[in-house]
Parts: sequence; structure tokens; C-alpha cells
Amino acid sequence: MILVTGATGNIGSALLKELHARGVGPLRGLTRDAARAVLPEGVEPVEGDFADPASLKPALEGVRSLFLLSRLGSDADILEVARQAGVEHVVLVSSITVQTHPHLGPAGENLAVEQLLKASGMAWTILRPTQFASNALMWADSISGQETVYAPYAETALPTIHPADIASVARVALTEPGHRGRTYALTGPEPVTARQQVEAIAAALGREVRFAEISRRRARAQMVAVFGPDAADAVLDVTGGDVNHELLMVRDTVPRVTGTPARPFQQWAAENADAFR
Repeated sequence: MILVTGATGNIGSALLKELHARGVGPLRGLTRDAARAVLPEGVEPVEGDFADPASLKPALEGVRSLFLLSRLGSDADILEVARQAGVEHVVLVSSITVQTHPHLGPAGENLAVEQLLKASGMAWTILRPTQFASNALMWADSISGQETVYAPYAETALPTIHPADIASVARVALTEPGHRGRTYALTGPEPVTARQQVEAIAAALGREVRFAEISRRRARAQMVAVFGPDAADAVLDVTGGDVNHELLMVRDTVPRVTGTPARPFQQWAAENADAFR
């Protein structure tokens, strides 16, 4: 039995589709509202709330492998509940900032979860993805309404990753030997700037979308209201204010682990164009 948390999210939904398509089972998808969750046929929807780790016990009954998103609740308690339930292997989604920006608060929090998992006694595989292609959804309202994206660091090129590639690596780690005790840094196939991302979305829409570069100060003022000051500063550092060679580096992990090329940002834009209409 494999339990996929975040079953309706960007990574979890893609992971369940891959597992189901390959005949892997039995499968469970964890969601807050099982009645409303749309999952592949044959996947058992189960309810649970990370804010209440005890609520996860029924979902974990009989589970041997767990796909886990970090920092959505008390990770120490969640991992302990999983261990007590008999989970043998956890595939954890962390962040590449653990190695590229260890001084940032969110990176330290992710590292702490990694250490908790390693000390849990369960087998582990840790995934450290870079910036998600799906982060571009934060521009959806601007593109559909004003047709202009306002963002800082227009020319900083990061090897943005398609969430489905994270799912593909997770699927291999969950179902094939040789991946326990491994930590994988995950990136897309090429660096792409914010301006190029907007151009790709415009091409997918078949119309012009303007890009206007703004200052860090202006961007921070907008982001603080949503994320808070510490998280806003961390996001701005990682997306252009404090980049380094390791963050910019393209890695071959996705094709090496999965046997298929990493998906380019243009593919993500084409698949998600309706979100920007």
C-alpha cells in the first residue's frame, strides 16, 4: 500500500496518475475532503489533516510507503504516527535551498524535517526540487485581467522544474530498488528567466502578454501581505536577489532516474494555459 499526501495538488495528482497508469497498487490519496476529491479510478481517497496528526492514523493503516510533503503540520508528530503505523519507506519533498541557501529560514526548516526523517528509523528518499514551474500561477490574475506581469529580476534564469517531473522521480523511488537513502537535487532541463516564462505563457495563449520589471522594494511590499516579511525576503533572494552558481546549475537527475527527459517550461505553460485565460 502506498499513501500519497497532497493527492489533489500539483505533485500528488501527477504521482497518482503515474502509479495508476503503471498498475501499481493498492493506492491511497490523502485529502481533506475525500468526497470531493477527483482521483484516478481505483485510488482510494482518504481524509486527514496535517494539523491533527492523529487524524492520519486511519489513512496510514496498512501503508508501507508514504509520499510526504513537508512543513504542512508538525512533521515530528506526522513522522511518528507514520512510524507507529508500520510505514517502512518515506519519500519526502524538501527543497534545493537546503544546499544552495542554508542560511534562509525556510531552508533551515526543510533541513530539520530531513533530519527528523533520517532519525525516524524508516527508510527514506529525499527530493530537493528547485523553483516549481507552477509558481507562475501567481501571475494568473495579472495575465487574465491586466495582460501585464509585474515582477523583479527579469533576467535571472533558474532551471525551473515541472511538478510532474518531481512526481516521476517520486514514482521511481517508491516502486523501484536502489533509491532508499538517497537525496536527489531536481531541476528542469534548462534555465528560464521570468521574462521567458511570461513569453511562453503568451505563446500558449496565442496573444501578447506584457512584462514590466519592478524593483525588489515594490515586489516585497506586495509579497509581505501574502507571505510575511521573512518568507517574502527568502523568495526574493532565491529568485534573483541572492542567486549562486549551485542554484543556477542544471542537473541531470530527472532523466537519469526516470529514463525520460525533463519537461521544459513551455510544456507546463501549454498544459496550463487555461489558468491564465
